[in-house]
Amino acid sequence: MSTDFDVAVAAAQTEFADQDIPQLLRHWATHKPDHPFFIWEPVSGEDKTWTYSAFDQETSALAAGLYQKGIRLGDKVLIHTENCPEMVLAWYACAKIGAVAVTTNTRSVGGEIEYFANHTGAVAAITQPKFVDQIRDNAKNVDWIAVTEDNAGEAAEPASLNHGLTPFADLFGKAEELPSRPAEPMLPAGIMFTSGTTSLPKAVVHTHANALWAGRMGPLNLNMTGDDTYLAFLPFFHVNAQSWAFWSTLGCGGTVVLQPKFSSSRFWEVVNKHKVTHVSLIPFVFKAIGAQPVPEHTLKVGALGIIWSEIKGWLNMDILACWGMTETVIHATRSDFSQVWPQGSIGKPTPGYRFAVVNPDTGQLCEKDEIGELWIHGTRGVQLFLEYYNNPKANAKAFTENGWFKTGDMVKIGDEGHFYFCDRDKDALKVGGENVSARQVEETCMQVGGIGEIAVVAKSHDMLDMVPVAFVIKGFGAPEDNDTFAKQIIEHCKANLADFKVPRAVYFVDEFPRATLDKVAKNKLREMADAMPAV
Repeated sequence: MSTDFDVAVAAAQTEFADQDIPQLLRHWATHKPDHPFFIWEPVSGEDKTWTYSAFDQETSALAAGLYQKGIRLGDKVLIHTENCPEMVLAWYACAKIGAVAVTTNTRSVGGEIEYFANHTGAVAAITQPKFVDQIRDNAKNVDWIAVTEDNAGEAAEPASLNHGLTPFADLFGKAEELPSRPAEPMLPAGIMFTSGTTSLPKAVVHTHANALWAGRMGPLNLNMTGDDTYLAFLPFFHVNAQSWAFWSTLGCGGTVVLQPKFSSSRFWEVVNKHKVTHVSLIPFVFKAIGAQPVPEHTLKVGALGIIWSEIKGWLNMDILACWGMTETVIHATRSDFSQVWPQGSIGKPTPGYRFAVVNPDTGQLCEKDEIGELWIHGTRGVQLFLEYYNNPKANAKAFTENGWFKTGDMVKIGDEGHFYFCDRDKDALKVGGENVSARQVEETCMQVGGIGEIAVVAKSHDMLDMVPVAFVIKGFGAPEDNDTFAKQIIEHCKANLADFKVPRAVYFVDEFPRATLDKVAKNKLREMADAMPAV
């Protein structure tokens, strides 16, 4: 007897019949062969452009070489590099074979690399000279390791080139010798790992259909066409660059510009050099370019987590409020460019996703303005990731019996059905029985001039269990005296927030501990807060 999941898979195979990632590349290589698809913009040296035809041909040649090295359908290939052309080429070459590209965080250390390689059963690894020792010492079960010539466009130390391993350039074969295979839309194409701040990182499996779905919905959400260009500087081993930028671009036949990492000094230069129209915006971008004058530019849309009306006026571009996570593949919420959206909204559900806000204690649906956990329904392998690889316990915990994915994010529904992000469930504050949104407190604090960056977390309290406290990195115009500044912040919160939401203390720091995608590691801040004197 077929399960609901079996029926959903069968429907997806019909919806994406004869389609996969290689097919979509061939489509554009046939119909827009000379249009730029991928532009590499290194820190130094000349940029390099691959047209759709050239990219299709080069990835086929690399796929043929990987096949000759023994890579087969379903094999896992570890790709442990910073943003670079080799990483992108290898990812799409694996997709052509039907292998699975496992992209991993380059900040990871030995034990984490060992876990990534062993958990996925990777049979081969591709890396850069600077990471050779880490990969060789920890990914011990792979059959072979290939190494790029440089480190994301920068010359490698001569000693790091004496590795005796396969040069990446030697992996290429003859494109015409790549065996053909039928399109399998539900076939896994990539694995990326969650940040793992509270447990071992989970291996999120994305299928070819996931990429096709992102390529279908991403351009619609972003108002992006084949004449547009997306600037990507966030790590390719995370969903923002890999899906929001690359899969959206591939879906509409546009162009994507990849940098090794974000550069504040070159941001506007690169935007205008390549006539960039779309970009993902996160807080450190604003902080980095905040002191620079905004020139005339080509940017049209910035993808941001929330509606932040001042950004549009400052940067002179439309803001798409969108929320998503690795498991939702692409933006699961979106605003649009016609209605008026309230400040702080993350938009409304993107077509194809069904939302429920659930009280985690009672399992009942939440009322308007009540904070609860966001549950999402969609087809696994299409709108949602296929599974956590080799982790039945995590899969069982994440999905209900009838297929709802429990995101762990706390949200609320406000006026006119607008959704508002509150916190991750592990970051939520419950002060004396009252739910507190750290996001709301942070946004209120940011109204005080002189704050460069802020993070509100829970500090243990004898009477109330926990109370909110704020960690602040000073910005331009901040008072020199910390006590004076802290008093300003707290007094402003007292005038604008319920008393249980007001931070009990403000701690000034030079930097925050960071997790993936430069996100603030609030679990580390909670530990720091608990080490401070009682409040």
